[in-house]
Amino acid sequence: MAEIGQKTLLDSGWLAARSTDVQLTGTQLTTTHPPTSPTSPWMEAVVPGTVLATLVENKVVGDPFYGLENETILDIADSGREYYTFWFFTKFQCKLSGAQHLDLNFRAINYSAELYLNGHKRVLPKGMFRRHSLEVTDILNPDGSNLLAVLVHPPDHPGSIPPAGGQGGDHEIGKDVATQYVEGWDWIAPVRDRNTGIWDEVSISVTAPVKIIDPHLVPSFFDRYTRVYLHATTELENRSSWVAECSLNIQVTTELEGSVCLMEHLKTQHVSIPPRARIQYTFPQLFFYKPNLWWPNGMGKQSLYNVSITVDVKGHGESDSWGQLFGFRKIESHIDSATGGRLFKVNGQPIFIRGGNWILSDCLLRLSKERYKTDIKFHADMNLNMIRCWGGGLAERPEFYHYCDVYGLLVWQEFWITGDVDGRGVPVSNPNGPLDHDLFMLCARDTVKLLRNHPSLGLWVGGNEQVPPADINTSLKNDLKLHPFFESQSENITSVEGLSTAYKDPSQYLDGTRVYIQGSMWDGFANGKGGFTDGPYEIQNPEDPFKDNFYKYGFNPEVGSVGIPVAATIRATMPREGWQIPLFKKLPNGYTEEVPNPIWQYHKYLPYSKPGKVHDQIELYGTPKDLDDFCLKAQLVNYIQYRALLEGWTSRMWSKYTGVLIWKTQNPWTGLRGQFYDHLLDQTAGFFGCRCAAEPIHVQLNLATYFIEVVNTTAEELSNVAIEASVWDLEGACPYYKVFDKLSLPPKKVVSISEMKYPKSKNPKPVFFLLLKLYHVSNYSIVSRNFYWLHVSGGDYKLLEPYRNKRIPLKITSKTFIKGSSYEVEMKVLNKSKKPDPKTLTYKNNFAVRNDDSDFDMTSLEPIPDTRADLKQPTGLFQRLYRQFSRESDGLRVAEINGSDGGVAFFLNFSVHGAKMEHEEGEDSRILPVHYSDNYFSLVPGEEMSIKISFKVPPGVSPRVTLRGWNYHHGVHTVL
Repeated sequence: MAEIGQKTLLDSGWLAARSTDVQLTGTQLTTTHPPTSPTSPWMEAVVPGTVLATLVENKVVGDPFYGLENETILDIADSGREYYTFWFFTKFQCKLSGAQHLDLNFRAINYSAELYLNGHKRVLPKGMFRRHSLEVTDILNPDGSNLLAVLVHPPDHPGSIPPAGGQGGDHEIGKDVATQYVEGWDWIAPVRDRNTGIWDEVSISVTAPVKIIDPHLVPSFFDRYTRVYLHATTELENRSSWVAECSLNIQVTTELEGSVCLMEHLKTQHVSIPPRARIQYTFPQLFFYKPNLWWPNGMGKQSLYNVSITVDVKGHGESDSWGQLFGFRKIESHIDSATGGRLFKVNGQPIFIRGGNWILSDCLLRLSKERYKTDIKFHADMNLNMIRCWGGGLAERPEFYHYCDVYGLLVWQEFWITGDVDGRGVPVSNPNGPLDHDLFMLCARDTVKLLRNHPSLGLWVGGNEQVPPADINTSLKNDLKLHPFFESQSENITSVEGLSTAYKDPSQYLDGTRVYIQGSMWDGFANGKGGFTDGPYEIQNPEDPFKDNFYKYGFNPEVGSVGIPVAATIRATMPREGWQIPLFKKLPNGYTEEVPNPIWQYHKYLPYSKPGKVHDQIELYGTPKDLDDFCLKAQLVNYIQYRALLEGWTSRMWSKYTGVLIWKTQNPWTGLRGQFYDHLLDQTAGFFGCRCAAEPIHVQLNLATYFIEVVNTTAEELSNVAIEASVWDLEGACPYYKVFDKLSLPPKKVVSISEMKYPKSKNPKPVFFLLLKLYHVSNYSIVSRNFYWLHVSGGDYKLLEPYRNKRIPLKITSKTFIKGSSYEVEMKVLNKSKKPDPKTLTYKNNFAVRNDDSDFDMTSLEPIPDTRADLKQPTGLFQRLYRQFSRESDGLRVAEINGSDGGVAFFLNFSVHGAKMEHEEGEDSRILPVHYSDNYFSLVPGEEMSIKISFKVPPGVSPRVTLRGWNYHHGVHTVL
């Protein structure tokens, strides 16, 4: 029999077929003639996913991510909607007893559907962003075996693609409530089926007579966050023909060390629900004294409580249950008078926003928890604290938000409006938004209910570079108005009693806890008035972001640049003709124009030059010889480019800027621009440039003034610290060394320390390295480390080309922890070059541990002791480590690279591969994804760095870690 409160996912065993190839009705498919196997016209289906995902999986069409194969796939504008109208079929077992009820749930489909269950028809109405929950109790088969068929129709207005492409094609898709990027943009080719399909979770859930619907949890805070109340309201539906006498329970627990749960609250209320009625019930407030607060990444821990609600019905026992991980936090924002930018506060603390724009994980909507976890952890690894869900993409899914909750990423969620498609495009598009405004608002309200309990959700925004039509905008403003407690004058409310007598309970609002902004360039973003004042989106001179005239406004929602991946990704996603690097065409004005091959052009390649403004940044290292050379030099540029963008913004924290969002962090397709990691989940060097620049406490060089600066974004003063600045030349000498000690760094401030004067010395080297270290004087532990390669004014990096031939000796020590298919590897790399006069004790790079890390992460722990005896009584952090990784590989492994030269070991990077040493040309041996504590790093003579690497291996694969670098072309391999 079915279990009460249980949700069963229907995510496997689906079949699909084009509707025109099926000569049977939905009734026949679910009664007398069900398909039994993936034989023509039926094929195995990808659910959740799109029609195109199913066709690609079954190799019916080419892979739209590979080369030019998307051009071989028929576009819906040419085929007609029927071509992408598909049947989806599955079976499920469910046998109810007594007063049990069954719901069949579709969390989203695109765009509309007819559903047949055991011969009975139901309709799933239009709208990509709405949930469908159907009670099907009366149409289940008595034997428990049920047949389900769903006929899914594409959007009503899929549009066509003009010859010149453009942002959102011909903009017709804007007439529907659906994703708008699918007609193509300047970073993606058109998606041929317009994302038609069952693209989100399908499930069945069992209840008794009373069902819990969309609880809303809201915290309120008093006395500087020491007294906190949890407010909760839920809808309850009585499906029976008699009065239901209910015991309604709310329970709050928190997990302690060792998977032990602490009960914080358990409260029971009696509720009577009339027959066939749906009521709203508000619990009495639950009081907490000094609960653990939820903080964004870099500000503190992401403390989460487990809130569960259950309803018991007299005579029937438990009827339904609901659970949610919940974080106590308060998010506020206002337009800052000093900068004109929107300034965010979390739990009363101002937060300088350094984040990124997000489209979606995958343009075939093959969404998964595993992919989301990697995506969001990558953002946390980069030290970002906000993700903007762009209005041309998705209302993101609860799994996305779950990992943002876990890793501390605030989310800016937009509704489905873009300037290009909704009134500001070329040609000028329809300004009145979707044809059905009521449908838009229905989807918006349902999305709010789906996502509002996530602490990471920071704000709602009406659209990208546009505001919604006036009536929709007014409705959103009214529906999402702040509860008085969350308005700026909320400090006048001093008690929950005052809150409850003067205003209705905040959990009775649709949301009420986070601001609604009408558009991405309004009200404290860009120029605040809707002018096209975001951007730029191209290569920059690294010093430009530090200059006064780079950007005028306080908060830039979009600034973007280049994003070529590593050569292995190019080979894995393109045929040989796509391995041809751009032609470097010299122009009369002395600049270089890059001419990419047709495949790169199709994949939206963004050049590394801007003739008339920016000299080719790859060419500064010498003209690249081949794909490997081009991509390696591109990584050098990627690192500098994104570090400079973020350091330039951070240099003016609070004095000129309140935040910035990079356009963009990733691609849902194999695009060649604006990304920190590619679609195969391999990081570019820009990822680690961003990680460096966005540290909570960071030492940096202002590239416009050459002053050393320290940024402290935390709420704590940092005292008794020092900065070590050392310059290294290409011969391994250290011609400049200086320590700035007895420093105190106030919280939330940027401090200018001193000018780095080496370039003004008598005979500075044309190319040199600068290493900055901020460290605690007491124990030499490193707070921030930042390595630059620089050239004198007007110069270039071409002297680095012969430097490649230097053989710098290295010692590499590895230690591995294994649990099943999960590996945690610590790699220690030592530059064995003779260290000059030892003026410093920081060369071992013992990094201070940040106290805000809440997710288990090897980067903050020492390895397990070598002897098993030491593990008999594990405690604290070691106990957690032992629980996670219970098997150690056979001790330390040591590799040595001999070399007679001395100097900087430059631009080292690790990668993880299958252990097979020989691979066919174009074969991708990488194991992905991999999390690195750092990568693309350099070591000065005598310096040692510890890099933590974590990954999972596919079945039957033995991993090896490879170290390559500017001086190490062939790599050093460590088999684990």
